[in-house]
Amino acid sequence: MKLNLSSKKILIVEDYPVMRKAIKDMLGTLEIQNIAEADNGLNALKEIARGKFDVILCDYNLGNGKNGQQVLEEARLRKILPFTTVFIIISSEQAPGMVLGAMENKPDEYLTKPFNALQLLTRLQKNFRRKEYLHPVEREIDRGNLALAIHHCDRLLNEDDKRMRMPLLKIRGELALNVGDLTKAGEIYHEVLAERELPWARLGLGIIDLQRRNLDQAIATFEGLIHSNPLFMDSYDWLSKAYQADEQPLQAQEILTQAVDLSPTSILRQKKLAATADQNNNVDIAEQAYKTVVKLGKHSIHKSSSDFSSLAKLYSKTHASKQALKTLDDMRQEYINNPEAELRAATLETELYQQLGDDKLSRESFAKVRTLSEELGKNMPKDLQLDLVKACFLNDDQETADHILESLIKNHIDDDQFMDDIRTMQSSVGRDNHSEILIQKTKQELIDINNQGVSLFKQGKSHEAMTLLERAAAKMPKNKTIILNMARIALHDLKTAGPSEEKILLAHSLLKRAKQVGVAHDKIGTMQMEFSRLTHARPANNHDAA
Repeated sequence: MKLNLSSKKILIVEDYPVMRKAIKDMLGTLEIQNIAEADNGLNALKEIARGKFDVILCDYNLGNGKNGQQVLEEARLRKILPFTTVFIIISSEQAPGMVLGAMENKPDEYLTKPFNALQLLTRLQKNFRRKEYLHPVEREIDRGNLALAIHHCDRLLNEDDKRMRMPLLKIRGELALNVGDLTKAGEIYHEVLAERELPWARLGLGIIDLQRRNLDQAIATFEGLIHSNPLFMDSYDWLSKAYQADEQPLQAQEILTQAVDLSPTSILRQKKLAATADQNNNVDIAEQAYKTVVKLGKHSIHKSSSDFSSLAKLYSKTHASKQALKTLDDMRQEYINNPEAELRAATLETELYQQLGDDKLSRESFAKVRTLSEELGKNMPKDLQLDLVKACFLNDDQETADHILESLIKNHIDDDQFMDDIRTMQSSVGRDNHSEILIQKTKQELIDINNQGVSLFKQGKSHEAMTLLERAAAKMPKNKTIILNMARIALHDLKTAGPSEEKILLAHSLLKRAKQVGVAHDKIGTMQMEFSRLTHARPANNHDAA
């Protein structure tokens, strides 16, 4: 393949002017003239948002601010990086942890300095060929149209291009998992493993076992992968999930600790370790992980005021009140005039000042809590609402606490971990079992509503079933089970009665709502495919991403 680069648009992201010029001169020898430059991560993101690039050459170390890994992470999360762009991280960095962290974000290439024009050309040829071949599949994945992505994937597999067969099978397996077709995914992974022992295929079988609740087999698979491929980081994350599912939180913490030792720059894994160690009451590991999260978050798209408040809560649990207050001061410096951060600080400060015996400052903090919570209203994350409940209990405002708790329980009754978080909070304020009756009553209400809805649906009374669930959703607007069942009925109605604009909009809005409240992708993937097939639509773009 003769690659014509003269029409390609390239972005060089490099903080050293001399190195930028050297790379630019090298590109000139490849007849590339359309070149933009950025001297730091922030400017790189502005350039990426401003215009489409065919290639981005991004140094890992970019001085103060975001590094190359964080640029790639943010560009993808903000959806400003086209799937057609070849993103290459270039670096002289040799530290294994840094290299692993960069590779975990899956750039198209990782090119070590120094490199020459021929090495760069070879990488570009390989990636442009791959992206051109996979374009129909990647385009539909990018649009969220998994049905068409699967269609194109199967079509290309039937063409039997030997060079691209394994990359296609890898994508096809991931698509099958995403839509909950575990049987097809298993067939693909077994087919691959019959030819070659590839870690991603073995991992896929472990994921299938985990989703089927074959926990012993899943754990054995992930453990085996770590033993044979100790730098295959996905195995550690999935093994941690399997241990959690098997109610082995200490083992989950241990495997996450091993993972962050190998690849310390993954902020999301550090957050998971911090939360897991915190739940296990391992203060030292939780503190170290929370501190690392705060440090990594400074220039990360994944930063959150909750990173600071979680560390402050840990200090509060150990009665290190002054350290907690210092952490909250640091949060205010990082999140100036941010209502959510201010509320997180105030809810904790009312408790911390009580610990220090300063009732006046505690009352003043609780007054701020009231004002700020009214300002935020419904835009409050559930963990912050739970902090607010605790502050109300500590300040003898049981009426407000119970009102918020009722809403939290009804909306999140199908989230067992969050129900445990509620119980833990109540124990911490000396109110064990305070809401247990409401939790059990709400669980039974949800079971009864679903049973009634299923019964009506089976009788062919889909309109009555939808009306029943709509009434329930008015009381529990974020309940995953109810929204998921409403989406199923809407899709069935679309299929049996035929599409109309009203039916299409209803089904799409419910699928979108299910995604927004956190319904797992494998539970709605098949429905999204069915919606796409029935409407010949592109959900992710044309319908605001169902």
